Amino acid sequence: MESDSRLSDRIADSILSMIVAEKRFLPGSKLPNENVLSQELKVSRTTLREAIRILATGGILEIRRGRGTFVREDFKQEQPEELSVLSSAKVKARDLYEMRLIFEPEAAYYAALRATEEEIQRILALGKEIEQRIYQRKDRTEVEQAFHKSIARATHNEFMNQLMPVIYEGVNKGVKLSLVHEEAVQATLIDHKILMNFLKARNGEGARNAMRIHILHAMEQLPME
Repeated sequence: MESDSRLSDRIADSILSMIVAEKRFLPGSKLPNENVLSQELKVSRTTLREAIRILATGGILEIRRGRGTFVREDFKQEQPEELSVLSSAKVKARDLYEMRLIFEPEAAYYAALRATEEEIQRILALGKEIEQRIYQRKDRTEVEQAFHKSIARATHNEFMNQLMPVIYEGVNKGVKLSLVHEEAVQATLIDHKILMNFLKARNGEGARNAMRIHILHAMEQLPME
């Protein structure tokens, strides 16, 4: 069973990912209250408080008595120069998808083998939220990003996490293309369910193949260039 200190470190990392990768909380913004955030992360309030203390000590969060917890105004996430260039480059959609095809099936494989139970539950919860947004015809871009980021984080390979800003470009293009292709939306629903089942079962090979098929389905919707 995971120790309390190790769990707190993981939860701190999850919150940091929400700030840096998912862009849910910008510098100066307030985090949800303890009850909401602890329920989302599926941990006790005691564990959450310890994770927040870790981030506060690291200069990322600021605890304001009587007001809540905020991302520090002066917090900046530096990105390696090479990746900054890639993430801002205007590249072809097919190039982005080919990169995803190389990267994400392996991420799914390692996530299935290495993810903690909390990480698996977060991936599944995000997958269900994507389904709900599709049925409700709501924008799902940010949730899709969080879903793929959570899989990358669950590999416990930091370099995979550093590549996510580039992967986001492909995810964003995929969501936009699916809006005009109903078959792409249906494929996403089916592909995500299969992928989540393999991740839940800790089946690395199955997760790898499911992610590969998911991306190939998305590539079928790309316009000829």
